[in-house]
Amino acid sequence: MNDEIDRELPMAVGDALRDREETLAVAESCTGGLIGAAITAVPGASDYFDAGLTTYAYDAKRRHLGVSREALDEHGAVAEPIAREMAQGVRDVADVTWGIATTGIAGPSGGTDDNPVGTVYIGISYAAPWGSEASYTTVSRYVFDGDRAAVRAKTVDQALVDLLAELETA
Repeated sequence: MNDEIDRELPMAVGDALRDREETLAVAESCTGGLIGAAITAVPGASDYFDAGLTTYAYDAKRRHLGVSREALDEHGAVAEPIAREMAQGVRDVADVTWGIATTGIAGPSGGTDDNPVGTVYIGISYAAPWGSEASYTTVSRYVFDGDRAAVRAKTVDQALVDLLAELETA
């Protein structure tokens, strides 16, 4: 499977992380480990990639990432606050510089009027040096077209594009 993964974007992310001497961990729901697979398809990823957690269920998000029960009850799993808590959680639990989180509805069912099939939230969280007060988290909402495989593939690419953009501006 890894031989079928486009390595161009993961290589650019890896080069940027390596150049900055920073590290990455991912928390994946709708992508089920595909971001981690894309990152680790690049030789030498151990220089910057720490961990990938597939936290598909509510309890996994709470247990492994510290996502609050209240946020899950209020918003459901596919929402901006959940992606934010997931990204911050994986960043802090893994003690890395950058955390990526994905949560969404890949389909073919499960969509609502507010979050149709193809809706994905991607969180990117940065841990600045202690005392700098420059740590931050961004969350973006996307609605991708296509079947389940297409939504998941587009989510992986977009997550890496979003991280690369943050690496270039942070």
